[in-house]
Formats: sequence, C-alpha cells, structure tokens
Amino acid sequence: MKYHTAIFDLDGTLLDTLQDLADSTNYALALHHLPTRTVEEVRRFVGNGVGLLIHRAVPEGTDEALEHQVLADFRAHYLVNMEHKTAPYPGVLELLDRLRAAGIRTAVVSNKFDGAVKGLCQAYFGDRVEVAIGESQGVARKPAPDTVFRALAELGSQAEGAVYIGDSDVDIQTAQNSGLPCISVSWGFRDEAFLQEHGATTIVASREELETLLLN
Repeated sequence: MKYHTAIFDLDGTLLDTLQDLADSTNYALALHHLPTRTVEEVRRFVGNGVGLLIHRAVPEGTDEALEHQVLADFRAHYLVNMEHKTAPYPGVLELLDRLRAAGIRTAVVSNKFDGAVKGLCQAYFGDRVEVAIGESQGVARKPAPDTVFRALAELGSQAEGAVYIGDSDVDIQTAQNSGLPCISVSWGFRDEAFLQEHGATTIVASREELETLLLN
C-alpha cells in the first residue's frame, strides 16, 4: 500500500457538523441580542477554530469583551449540544473500518477545541480513530503543522508514508506545512472550484474514490 497512516480533518471531512455549529453560534449571538447568521454564512466562517468563527459571526466592531463572552457561551452550549444534528458522512464508518482492517493507522486533527474533538470522535467513531487532537493552549492550530506532528508522534508513525485528508484551504496549507501529500474532499464545507483555486492537487468526490486512493 502507498500509505501506512491517514490523518483526517474532522468537520466537513468525516463529520457533517454544520447545523450544530450554526445552532450554537446563533444561540450565543441571540443571548447577547446580536443578529444571528444563516447556515451558509456559518459554513464560510468555519475552519480556523471557534475563536475566528465567533469573530466572523459577531457584527464588525463588536467590543472585545463582548466577543469573548459570546465565544464562552458558544463553547458551553456546543459542548452539550454538539451531537443533535451532527452525523458521519455516508460511508465514513465503513471507510475507517476498512482502513483499520488493512493496518492503516488513523488520526484526527482539527481546529475545533480539543474537548469537542475528543468527545465527537469517541461518540461517532469509537476505536476506529486512534488519536484525536484539537485546539489547545500551547499548540499552534492548523495550518501550522504542530497538531499533525503530535498525531504522528502519538501513533508512532513516520511522516513518510502518511497522508493528510481534509476539505478546506486550511487543510491544503496544513499538509504543505507538514510535508505530507494532501487529498481534498469536495463533499464538505468547500466545493471543488474553491479547493482548486486554493491549490488542491488531488480532489475526491466520494468515499469510494478516497478508499481507492488510500488502499491501493
């Protein structure tokens, strides 16, 4: 096989989390009497961590202290409401099972905060994903390579023979900064045209295509 390790982004790649993210964003905005956002607006805001999600969601010029409170309220709401409308994309569980059966190591690295990443991976994937790493203090978030390198270290894997899979421009940059090949998926939060504009070299539109690239 070409790869011994597959490192995945989470939101928009393995899990469709958009509606729960939008619901928690709008809960936090409404709590402070700020205008809410459409699901499509939230789709454009995600990818760089929840801090930037909320920064983009609040009105321009919002007081910094208020923005921090909206973020805190978003985090608190999301942690207990993140499994209502979230689900794996079709075929993802089967893909992870086939990777495990083939001996390919798997990890998730995400810019979502670490508690949510670990909670979602445990809830939806169980032991199908060996390592799950999110945003935490002292570790640079994607597109910095730090979380990818940490995942490789925890797996005991080498960078050579590993591949990174994601759905966004941030993921393309993360793979480049980590020295890994990148497979971009077009079923997530960014479409194929956007991915091509941002330097994607390998794009798949289905789990079957991804499986073929990973297992052959």
